[in-house]
Amino acid sequence: MKRDEKNFKLVKTGVLVVNLGTPDAPNRKSVRKYLKEFLSDPRVVEGPRLIWWLVLHLIILTFRPSKSAKAYKKIWTENGSPLLTISQDQTKALRESLKEKYGENICVELAMRYGSPSIKSGLEALKNHGVKKILVLPMYPQYSATTTASIFDEVTDQVREWRYLPEMRFINFYHDNEDYINALADSVREWQAEHGVPDKLLLSFHGIPQEYFEKGDPYYCYCRKTGRLLAEALSLKSNQWQLSFQSRLGPRQWLQPYTDKTLEELGGSGLNFLQVICPGFSSDCLETLEGVA
Repeated sequence: MKRDEKNFKLVKTGVLVVNLGTPDAPNRKSVRKYLKEFLSDPRVVEGPRLIWWLVLHLIILTFRPSKSAKAYKKIWTENGSPLLTISQDQTKALRESLKEKYGENICVELAMRYGSPSIKSGLEALKNHGVKKILVLPMYPQYSATTTASIFDEVTDQVREWRYLPEMRFINFYHDNEDYINALADSVREWQAEHGVPDKLLLSFHGIPQEYFEKGDPYYCYCRKTGRLLAEALSLKSNQWQLSFQSRLGPRQWLQPYTDKTLEELGGSGLNFLQVICPGFSSDCLETLEGVA
């Protein structure tokens, strides 16, 4: 038996699965509450806090919640937000798989960085299970300070007052993990078996400001590596795939090429058949179901 497997069996271990988050309901009040928490995070929006506070409260939170609520209504299901329900299914599958392998000495909880269920509630649930080790699994394949590091901040803030601090480990990324790449490739093959093979496959990732990359955020490089490895797994030639970035906010420059501009260019180039995949999202959400679709 491997050492890690032995430790899992001997010591009660908790796994905290963390995704981005979602409003509680597709209405203005819930969306405003969610956006306020999300966009108040200094990891997400860097810069002078007073200036950003004014922009956020006087402009963004005044006008954007109503528009975003309409978009959420389009994707909302009977069971709620797709991001939440899919994350719940993923967590349940992981829990069952790990319990089958390691027994009752392991427990798995879901949390959202913003919104419900909170990281605080997830950690408290693990604490109540009496865990001695905690593995934090952000659902972001490609590390960025705006996402993965923000989870680290919140987790450490929440356990700061704990009397007993469990041994903790954070998974920073899995952008080049073989199983992840193979899962992406399988999903593409399955889709194309039903819908046909396109002239080009566009890989659209969520963007970050160019300034963050220039300051040392590795996100852009990790996205490029994911794209390269997926193209290799699918045996795509250089002219059969392309990478782009979506969801920019504000006037400053974000990572390029932009997805919307790329789609316009490809449409004007005479391309007949294009398919788009979003490899940076572990579950469907507003970005994939409404923003790209």
